[in-house]
Amino acid sequence: MGSLAETSSPPAGWVERVETLGVSFAPGEVERLGAYLDLLLEANTRMNLTAIRDPVDAWEKHIFDALTLVPVLADLPEGAEVVDVGSGGGIPGLVLACVMPRHRFTLLDATGKKCEFLSEAAGSLGLTNVTVVNARAERVGHDRGERGATGRSGGHRGQYDAVVSRAVGRLATLLELTVPLAKVGGLIVLTKGQKADEELAEAKQALHMLHAAHAGTVETPTGRLVVIEKLRDTPKAYPRGDGEPKKSPLGVARA
Repeated sequence: MGSLAETSSPPAGWVERVETLGVSFAPGEVERLGAYLDLLLEANTRMNLTAIRDPVDAWEKHIFDALTLVPVLADLPEGAEVVDVGSGGGIPGLVLACVMPRHRFTLLDATGKKCEFLSEAAGSLGLTNVTVVNARAERVGHDRGERGATGRSGGHRGQYDAVVSRAVGRLATLLELTVPLAKVGGLIVLTKGQKADEELAEAKQALHMLHAAHAGTVETPTGRLVVIEKLRDTPKAYPRGDGEPKKSPLGVARA
């Protein structure tokens, strides 16, 4: 990768559109986002990270879309821990890490090659607030860390101030994979499309079983953000084993 000055620039008017969301950029952040986009599109020639290959489209459908989460996460305390479940090519987690340097981001993905890209990209971009974890969400959701003299340390279950995901899947499935990772009182912010209300209705029982509640749906220029609040500790049975949340979504009657 070349220097940040040599990387792709956003389309005309793009920065101003982002600012209408209430998002402002510190010096160098737009250039860093351009550098990330270059890395993503170059790596995409070698592995399947995104179906979008045009840089102009990618600024809108990847970068802008990821930045719509910033206002929702704006009230997190300094040093907050955020995990991106199914991070893939780094949307939205790596984008958020570029513009929210005072928070720490864990990028979780089950595919080794994608995790290698995420680690290399974070290093190339100079992001010191990023950790990459190569594991399935079903297993990470039960990782409570090591027990020591002063309590448990490390681990992922119940450790995050916010959980984000743009993973493809029914809401009932995503809730089982994401809610266990949040702290009690923490937020789960899921990027969904126009079927958000339909999926929420389907996921009503899953929310109840996971001790979580729908806190609101935010309309954005690129889609809808479903915001969930974790009310109490997740029952120990969840998440279920590898593949079960997708095969049999929680609380959804089989057809």
